[in-house]
Amino acid sequence: MAKPIMAKATAVWLVDNTTITFRQIADFCGLHELEVQGIADGDVAAGVMGFDPVTNNQLEQEEIERAAKDPMHKLELKLYAAADGETKRRGPRYTPLSKRQDRPAAILWLVNFHPELSDRQISKLIGTTKPTIQTVRDRTHWNISNIQPIDPVALGLCKQSELDDAVQTAAKKKESEGAVMSDDERRKLVSTEQSLAMEPEPRIPTAISGLETFSLTGEGSRASDDGDADLPDADSLFNLPKGNETADVEDG
Repeated sequence: MAKPIMAKATAVWLVDNTTITFRQIADFCGLHELEVQGIADGDVAAGVMGFDPVTNNQLEQEEIERAAKDPMHKLELKLYAAADGETKRRGPRYTPLSKRQDRPAAILWLVNFHPELSDRQISKLIGTTKPTIQTVRDRTHWNISNIQPIDPVALGLCKQSELDDAVQTAAKKKESEGAVMSDDERRKLVSTEQSLAMEPEPRIPTAISGLETFSLTGEGSRASDDGDADLPDADSLFNLPKGNETADVEDG
């Protein structure tokens, strides 16, 4: 059920200017009945000026009169046909002042790791403007040399689910356009849960991998099961000289 704007101030006005029950006011304003009773006693919302729901086009006077006659009647908020279905706020979200300095770092992260996202999607995710996004893309931002890419989720500028939804939307748009995506791009265009569920990518073996299975003779034959049977002796490895000088040393 929709609630009136400035609910507590509306409750103050209804308590002061009508004879309807605390229960009816509580149901209409989305408050607890004891809270409305506290307003009437002066213990709650002290100093709050009443907000007239009739003059502000939120409630009909006939509704108040009907509720005064019937304690079981529930007040109904006046319906705005033009506002029907407008539950989501349009445009970029509001970003607290303390986090606005982090937006360039989040933009750079999104541009680097999710280049498929449009400026409109980035603007909606972190509450920034398209000119700011463009300066980061073109690296013409006044502080671009000091900006380090940081995940906007880690900065608290958006939720992981919101980022996943934006990435999924970009993936569907790219597939509908018939673009061919590489495996790396496909891994980027999935949600976090889907990415974690994927099989690990095959790794290219290193230059050292497998050398331990070959013998030291250089012929590529594998070592036998009995250990040192195929290994050469020390003399063949080091080619120690066996001339007269060696003999003289032994004789001495």
